[in-house]
Amino acid sequence: MSDIEDVFDGSAEETKPEPDAQSKTSVVTEHTEEVIPGETEKMVTETIDEDGDVVEETTEVTRKTVKRTMKITETSATTKTTTLTTPAKLYGKDLSEYDDVDVESLLAQLSPEEITILAKEVDPDDNFLPPDQRNSYECTKEATGPLNRKQLIEHINKQAIETPDQPEFEPFVQGKVRGKKWVPPPRDARDIEAEEQIAIDMGEEYEHALNDATQEEIIDLAAILGFHSMMNQDQYHASLLNKGQPVGLGWDGITKSTQQKLFPMDPPNSTDVEESIKRVKDDDSKLIDLNLNNIKNISDEKLEQLFAALPQNEHLEVLSLTNVGLTDKTALLLAAAIEKSKTLRVLNVETNFISPPVIVKLVQALLKCHTIEEFRASNQRSAVLGNKIEMEITDLVEKNSSLLRLGLHLEFNDARHRVAAHLQRNIDRIGRQRRMGHLTRNYTVGVWQ
Repeated sequence: MSDIEDVFDGSAEETKPEPDAQSKTSVVTEHTEEVIPGETEKMVTETIDEDGDVVEETTEVTRKTVKRTMKITETSATTKTTTLTTPAKLYGKDLSEYDDVDVESLLAQLSPEEITILAKEVDPDDNFLPPDQRNSYECTKEATGPLNRKQLIEHINKQAIETPDQPEFEPFVQGKVRGKKWVPPPRDARDIEAEEQIAIDMGEEYEHALNDATQEEIIDLAAILGFHSMMNQDQYHASLLNKGQPVGLGWDGITKSTQQKLFPMDPPNSTDVEESIKRVKDDDSKLIDLNLNNIKNISDEKLEQLFAALPQNEHLEVLSLTNVGLTDKTALLLAAAIEKSKTLRVLNVETNFISPPVIVKLVQALLKCHTIEEFRASNQRSAVLGNKIEMEITDLVEKNSSLLRLGLHLEFNDARHRVAAHLQRNIDRIGRQRRMGHLTRNYTVGVWQ
């Protein structure tokens, strides 16, 4: 056996395609020739031999046609590419070997100190965890108490005031220039010449008038001509009101802020609640207007007593309960009292804690009380009533023939326009009735008084 046979007799290795091999195309060409016989031609040639005799030579020429055919065959060979990825390893082992490891049992074997160290090295990417559990910093200081924001700000301000300022390396001396003083660069001569060439020819009369005019007169002229940018606000208003120019407010004057007018605080409401409730129960004829606004210590029991006494009272016309802490419970009692009231004309329950459904109940109670002309209930717990509540209030107002003014903030244009139109119709109708009643009273026995 030859050496070549000995080599191939050994174990052959499997050849695997390269991972990045691409598809290859081989071309096979078949060449075929076909000979087609043609016509034979005879050619006679006369020549002279050595003896001088004339000899005729005949030559036969046969023409052939060769037909060549080429056949091209394309063969495509596709190589499948297999990418071998090196498996990830952890501490020299593949990750698949850790699938069967019981993590809980391993954690149970760790001490609290080891668990703390492990937790510091792990950063969980979980937004639902609080920040103190996601970072490695741990505050071991015990809480000193609940957060008091006002006290904290006072402590920070006190600490900032008590902290001494850092001493300067060079003491401050008034008038002494430190460092390099800034000097503006020289202006271009062409700009200066252009400014000097600008001149306005206004005529001798106007130039004489302006040259002799004082600064106050020029400012008044600027105000008349509408040159607001040439004056400050105080100069402009002083010119319009003809008060004369304020002292120190020329062209280079600085307008100071106008001092705000200080108005005294409104005194607290000194109305005695218990005495007022007693007067309502006794139907005091002098108690026509009851104002309990801004009295915040009225208990629910006192409000219940007041609302229980309203139906029997025949003299009270105005009841104001602004900012007294009315809730839905007491507002429902007020709605029941409104239905039975006989003389109440104005009801104000603004700035309380009444919900939108209970406001609907109050507006609905106005249908049974034909004496209330004005009802105000804005600025409640819910700033927005909603489309459904506003439509219900609009329908109830359109059924009310005695209501003239409604103090409610309606967000939707449809509700606002319908309510305003109906209230205007009520005002016009009641005005006509009052005028007709006045004419009827003044006409006696066919004679106008």
